[in-house]
Amino acid sequence: MHTKFCINLLNKGLRILRIWKTVIILIILLWWDARSWTYLGGFSIHQKQIRQAVRAKWLTNELIKLGSAFIKVGQLLSARPDVLPSGWVSELADLQDKVPPFSFRDIQFILQAELGKKFKSIVHLEEDPIGAASLAQVHRGSLNNGRSVVFKVQRPGLQKLFRLDLLVMQQVAALIQRHPRWGKGRDWVGIAKESQRVLLRELDFRLEAEYAARFRQQFLDNDQIKVPQVIWDLSTEKILCLDYVPGIKINSQQELIDAEIDPKKIAELGATSYLQQLVTFGFFHADPHPGNLAVASDGALIYYDFGMMGVISESLRNRLGKMIKAAASKNTSALIEELQEAGLIAPEVDLGPVRRLVRLMLKEALSPPFQSNIIEKLSGDLYELVYGQPFRVPVELIFVMRALSTFEGVGRSLDPSFNLMTIAQPYLLPLMNSSGSNSNDFINEIGRQVGVLGSKAAALPKRLDDSLEKLEQGDLQLQIRMGESDRQLRRIVTAQHSIGQSFLLGCLGISAALLGASNRPHWAIFPLLISLPIGLGWLKLQFKLGRDNRLDRIHDKNSDQIS
Repeated sequence: MHTKFCINLLNKGLRILRIWKTVIILIILLWWDARSWTYLGGFSIHQKQIRQAVRAKWLTNELIKLGSAFIKVGQLLSARPDVLPSGWVSELADLQDKVPPFSFRDIQFILQAELGKKFKSIVHLEEDPIGAASLAQVHRGSLNNGRSVVFKVQRPGLQKLFRLDLLVMQQVAALIQRHPRWGKGRDWVGIAKESQRVLLRELDFRLEAEYAARFRQQFLDNDQIKVPQVIWDLSTEKILCLDYVPGIKINSQQELIDAEIDPKKIAELGATSYLQQLVTFGFFHADPHPGNLAVASDGALIYYDFGMMGVISESLRNRLGKMIKAAASKNTSALIEELQEAGLIAPEVDLGPVRRLVRLMLKEALSPPFQSNIIEKLSGDLYELVYGQPFRVPVELIFVMRALSTFEGVGRSLDPSFNLMTIAQPYLLPLMNSSGSNSNDFINEIGRQVGVLGSKAAALPKRLDDSLEKLEQGDLQLQIRMGESDRQLRRIVTAQHSIGQSFLLGCLGISAALLGASNRPHWAIFPLLISLPIGLGWLKLQFKLGRDNRLDRIHDKNSDQIS
């Protein structure tokens, strides 16, 4: 017993060291990437993006090696483009949790321990799993009543491992939160606590059973959508038993054609079913990747895996309706106002940059004719918009955008002419109307705009008079942006620092030479030691000056070409 306790304690210690080793390496890499002098040939946005893609791929591989809890945390972080750069979000969004299966003997042991006497109702259980993931693996079986089922069985010892990993995550989050730059404007401790709550809930398969039953209830009257039924008597906290519903993978286009199933109809069916989930029910499948979608022999769409489901509240749906109306009419001010009222924009911020970003996004993404990958483009714009900006995007909205983007990609693979916006129009209109609009909205909106315009016109003489008075008194303040002047000023400051450090290094060099020639030559080591950090700083300034000179040459060359 004592030996077993020591072994468990040693394993925990090694596990903690393994996690912290990854964290420390990541911190060192991020520190290195933040130094402009580490980029060969000078710093550029393109080089930074390339390096970020490499780091994101490295982090994804490390999360997979760390196991179940960290894979799930990576998937949750992929829904937070407000705290991670878009390149990292995209890489983590593709994080797959396929891992080697555990032994069939463990499967049998868990089933017997969880089901007790009910285990005898299983007359056949296939040894090879249908699929294996970080949380569980799935085996096909048969019951004594002839029913074909699948068993989703949780990996053994997962609860203890999760709790240890989540405890270390809390410590890592607290460390990052103390960092003056990484912790600014971000609640890493809150994110860690929310991840802990979500992950521990996901370990309870009874909740997934409730999700599956609720999702199936939504489509009971729709013969074109199939959702496996839950066998409640054989489902527990660690086991989920569902009907076996076979089908062709939705992205297997040739198999669909061989089965005389039209891929175009499947693409449209998938999009309409998901839009129904969002608009009609407000309860949607949050992880509809091709592995969780299949097509039955009669052309019906099959949904699998209900561990990640999303809910859109009525208030959020109403707010989204108003946002869609503002975006459809290209009304940037109205859209920003709705974003503020919904709490998606932090209060007391400069709305100038936000307004420019929103206007650019509306102009590029929502101008017809719509591109076939418009949702993918909107997702990318959204990720770029929220990172480093005063936005708070609900996780549900990110899951919606990601799921729509997935359906868009699947639809294009099945039908090159597939356009999600065309299919979405009949579903977006009820969402817009649900925000309290009626048939007189257009007239009311015109009247409101005329009233606002009249108020501004009436106030215009007074505002001009006030401005002239301030100008005469010398109280008028102007805000200007000086791109070229700011750049030249920074170069002057950098050059001054370089000159100062060069002078200081020269003085230290002379001091070292004088001391070296004196009767106490060993004292020369002190000015040499002092000159080391100053010399490193001087080298960094030279790199910076060289980079600025290259940028100036490029700028001058472009200016000559334009003229």
